[in-house]
Amino acid sequence: MSNVKQFTDKLEKLNYENMYNGDFFLTWEKTDDEIQAVYEVADALRHLRENNVSTKIFDSGLGISLFRDNSTRTRFSFASACNLLGLEVQDLDEGKSQIAHGETVRETANMISFMADVIGIRDDMYIGKGNTYMHNVVDAVTQGHDDGVLEQKPTLVNLQCDIDHPTQILADSLHVIHELGGIENLKGKKLAMTWAYSPSYGKPLSVPQGAIGLFTRLGMDVTLAYPEGYEVMDEVVEVARKNAEKAGSKFEITNDMKEAFKDADVVYPKSWAPFKAMEERTDLYGKGDMDGIKALEKRLLAQNAEHKDWECTEEMMSLTKEGKALYLHCLPADITDVSCEHGEVAASVFDRYRDPLYKEASFKPYIIAAMIFLAKVKDPVAKLKELEENAKKRQNVD
Repeated sequence: MSNVKQFTDKLEKLNYENMYNGDFFLTWEKTDDEIQAVYEVADALRHLRENNVSTKIFDSGLGISLFRDNSTRTRFSFASACNLLGLEVQDLDEGKSQIAHGETVRETANMISFMADVIGIRDDMYIGKGNTYMHNVVDAVTQGHDDGVLEQKPTLVNLQCDIDHPTQILADSLHVIHELGGIENLKGKKLAMTWAYSPSYGKPLSVPQGAIGLFTRLGMDVTLAYPEGYEVMDEVVEVARKNAEKAGSKFEITNDMKEAFKDADVVYPKSWAPFKAMEERTDLYGKGDMDGIKALEKRLLAQNAEHKDWECTEEMMSLTKEGKALYLHCLPADITDVSCEHGEVAASVFDRYRDPLYKEASFKPYIIAAMIFLAKVKDPVAKLKELEENAKKRQNVD
C-alpha cells in the first residue's frame, strides 16, 4: 500500500507552526499553508484508518461538545473525530447544567475543562453572539491554564457560528479537491453559491459565508446569487473580494440564479435567512419579544414563498458546464416532493448526487480530527510517521 509519506512530504513544505496550542475560529484567520496542512493531515488520518492503522494519540481525555442548535452530521463528526484520536466525548447539556441557573462563562469553561483536550461549540443562530461566545470560552480556559487551574488549555473548534462554518466548508472543499483531481485543478473553475427556496425560516448564514470566504482563496471563480433582500454580512463579502483579488480569481454577486448556474463547475444551492432579518431576530430574542418573533417568522415565510422558483432543478443543472456540475449541500436538504412540497432541490437531482453528497459529508470527521491533531501535536510529520511505523491495528478481527 502507499504510505503517509505522500502527505508528510507536502506537510514538510508548509508553515503551520502557529496552529500548535491554537484554536480554530474562522477559515480566513488561517494562512494558506495552515489550510493546506488541515487538508493533508485529514487525508493522512483517513489513509491510516482505511488501512486499519490506529490513529489514537491520546490514551485518555475528553472532547467536550456544546450544541446550541440542532445537529446530526456535525455532532457525530465531532464525536467520531475525538474517538479517532483516542478521546471520549461528553456533551454539555446547558438545560441540565448550572448554566441554566446563571453560572458564568468563565466558571463553566473551567469546570468542564479539567481533563478536556478539546471543546467543540456550535452557536450559529444569533448574529454577533456565537463567535463572541467562543472567544469568551477560549479567554476563560487560557486564563485558567495561566493561573495553574488547568493542566492544559483545551483547543476550541468552531463547529458553526454566526459568521462561518469552518468544519463544513473545509470538508466541502476537500471533497471538491478530490473530485477535481487536486487543489491545483480548482484554479479558474466556477462555483455558484446560490440561495434556494425553503419552507422554513431562520437558516444560518454561516455556510454561504464560509463558502465565499474559502473557495475564493482556492482560486475558484465564485458567484454568490440570491433574491434581492437576502444579503449576507458585508464584512464577509469584503473578505471574499480581497481573496479573489489576491488569488487572481473572480467574485461576483447576482440576483439571477440562472446566471450563477451558467457554465458552473460546482453548484451549492442552499437556503439562508437575510442578514438584516437575523439581526432583527437576535434583537427580539434579547428582549424576550415572542410576539415579535412570531410576526417576523410569518413575514419571512411569506418572503421566502415569493421565490419558490429558486430551486435546483434539472433545467438549472442543464445550464452548468456540460450539464455535469458537481452538486454540493451541507445536508439535510429540503427536497421537493420528498421532505416538503417545494424545496431547495428537485428529487431527481438529489437522487443522482446522493452518493457524492454522502462522500462530501464523510470528510468532516477527518477535518475536525486534523484541526485537533495540528493543535495538539508539536511535530505532526513525525507523529504521522510514528503511527504508521507502529502500525497498531485499529481492529483485530482476522
